[in-house]
Amino acid sequence: MTVNLLEGVRVLDLTNVLAGPFASYQLALMGADVIKVEPPGTGDLARQLGADPELSAEYLGVSFLAQNSEKRSVTVNLKSPGGKEVFEKLVAEADVLLENFRPGVIERLGFGSDRLREINPRLVYCAISGFGSTGPMRSRPAYDQVVQGLSGIMSITGSPATAPLRVGFPVCDSFGGMAAAFAIVSALLRQRRTGQGAYLDTSMLDAALTSMGWVVSDHLIGGREPAPMANENITSAPSGTFDTADGALNIAANKQEQYESLCRVLERDELIDDPRFRTRDDRKRHRDVLRAELETSLKERTAVEWDRVLLDTGVPAAPVVSVPDALTSAQVSHRGLVATIDSPAVAADSLRVLGLPTHVDGRTVSPQSPPPTLGQHTDEILSALGYARSDIVRLREEKAI
Repeated sequence: MTVNLLEGVRVLDLTNVLAGPFASYQLALMGADVIKVEPPGTGDLARQLGADPELSAEYLGVSFLAQNSEKRSVTVNLKSPGGKEVFEKLVAEADVLLENFRPGVIERLGFGSDRLREINPRLVYCAISGFGSTGPMRSRPAYDQVVQGLSGIMSITGSPATAPLRVGFPVCDSFGGMAAAFAIVSALLRQRRTGQGAYLDTSMLDAALTSMGWVVSDHLIGGREPAPMANENITSAPSGTFDTADGALNIAANKQEQYESLCRVLERDELIDDPRFRTRDDRKRHRDVLRAELETSLKERTAVEWDRVLLDTGVPAAPVVSVPDALTSAQVSHRGLVATIDSPAVAADSLRVLGLPTHVDGRTVSPQSPPPTLGQHTDEILSALGYARSDIVRLREEKAI
C-alpha cells in the first residue's frame, strides 16, 4: 500500500543517479507528489545504467527502475528561455526542490537559493553533493567510491591484509540520500508551522562520517586509532564471523551470560573459567586463540544447524547468506519489503522493487505505480500549470521541454 503521511507535499526532483533519487523515493513512498524534472532526450543518467542492456536502451535502466516508482516525469530544458519559464512556474507551486548538481551549477542556470526564495519564499530547497556547498573541496566531482575513501570507511573495511577495501554497495550515496530525506521532512514541519522555507546543504562526506558513530567516537573521545578488523567486533569477543562445517556463522556473544551460554551449547564449559577468556577484556586480548577453540567445535555442524541450536539460548547468531537468499527469506517475505508492480518497459510485464523499510500503522508501504518513462507526464503537468495545448506544442518545437 501507499501512505498519505506527506499528502499534499509537492517535490521537484532534479536529481540524477542515486543519492538524490533515493531521497525523493523515500518521500514518494510516504505520499509526496514527486515530479521528476529531467533534461529532454536523455533524462536521469540512471536510465542508461544497470545490469540489463535492453532496459537501458529503453531509457529504463535497472538503476533507474529501482528507485523512481510513484514519481511523475516532466522534461524541461533549463538552459532555454521557455524551459526557465516552465521551471519558474513549477517552483512557484512546489513545497520542496531537491537537486544533486555539483555546487555552482544551479546558480549558473539562474536559480540559486536567493532566486528560488524570490519565486517561492516557502520553498524547502535541498542540495545534495559529495562535499557540501562550502569548503575547499566543494567543486570536486564525487562518486560513492571517492567518498568512501575520503571518509575513512575503506580504511577500516576488510582485514589488515586486505584494507583499504570498498564496501560492496554505494553506501555513501544511501547515507546521503537518507540524510537529505530526513532534513527535508524536518524543514517541512517548520514550513507548515510558520510558512518559512529552508536551504538544506547535504554533504555525502559528512553523512558518511556521521554514520560511523562508534568508530569516530572511539577516536574523538577515546583516542583510539581506527583499524580494519575484518569480521571481528572491536568492542567484544567472541563477536564476529565463524567457520562451521558448511558456511559462515555470525555470533555476537557480547555479554558475559551470552558467552557462557555459548560455551555450554558447544559443550566447552572449560572455556568459561579459562583465565585467558574469563572476562570481556581477557577475551578481547586473546580473541584469535578463542576463535580457534570455538571453531574446533563449530565445525562439527553446519551454520544452519547451529542457527537452530542457538536460536532459543539467548546467544545472537545467524548464518551469513547471499543477497538473493536474504530477499527470499521468510522474514523479509513476511514484511512485504519486495513489491511486484507493473513495468513501464516494453520488454517486461512486471517489475520487483523495494518498498519502505518502515511499516506505517501496521502495514507495509510499497509503490503502486511504476517508474515513469522519460517525459511521460510533461503534457499533464504543463496543462495543470495553465499552459494551453498550443503552448505545449510551441515549447516542444523550441526544445524547451
